[in-house]
Amino acid sequence: MTSLPVPVPPEIVPLPAAGRTFTVERRVRWGDTAPDGRLRLDALARYLQDVANDDTRDAGHDPFEPWLVRRTSLVIERPFQLGELVALTTFSGGNGSRWGERRTAVVGDLGGRIESAALWIFFDPVTGRPARLSPQIHQTYGEAAAGRTVSARLRHDAAPPDGAEVHSRPWGLRSTDLDKLGHVNNAATWEAVEDEMSRLGVRAGPFAEIEYPDALELGDDVELRSVHDPGRGVLHLWLVVGEKVRTSAVVATDPIP
Repeated sequence: MTSLPVPVPPEIVPLPAAGRTFTVERRVRWGDTAPDGRLRLDALARYLQDVANDDTRDAGHDPFEPWLVRRTSLVIERPFQLGELVALTTFSGGNGSRWGERRTAVVGDLGGRIESAALWIFFDPVTGRPARLSPQIHQTYGEAAAGRTVSARLRHDAAPPDGAEVHSRPWGLRSTDLDKLGHVNNAATWEAVEDEMSRLGVRAGPFAEIEYPDALELGDDVELRSVHDPGRGVLHLWLVVGEKVRTSAVVATDPIP
């Protein structure tokens, strides 16, 4: 098998000594878990987007401003379990001209811990194009960012490498996958990752990352392509429309106990 690159976790950014942080709590419920009792990645993605929206609202910004996720990286120190109470503390990890990185530390009362770095692009609601961050955004989140800058450049391979053993199957979209913007919500795309890991008998190990080169919309004829290297514990996954990658994921995997 052609060797696949091993995923590289992002650097953990500690909670800022100064600037805005925001914390909410969630309990892991039945509908959030896999059969092994672990909090699924798609459920975690909902937690992360909810705390981001709650923070925006609490800070006095418009909670319906069109921010779209470009990439989410997860450093999984220990997964969360059914019934665990988790605290999500979110803050700015850095900015670009038209995007910002939101860091979230997720800590559970049963020992679970995950660090998330999510890159969000800010869009103009009229033109639908990326827009410069407003002075109000910088005023609210700039101190916690501490001058860090982040790039919006994509990092994943656009297609399986030559010689790779590719598994392909259709991936059907549902109306319930869509959000207010009419796009497939980022949490729904993590469901494809969970489903493929279940097929392979693995779960996310210490790292998982997903990127969105383009949006998925209801009616798209989506093909799920994946390459799994069990010896190295690496899963690469693409959601493809035609030959255009709309979503890609890289996961360091562990066997399901």
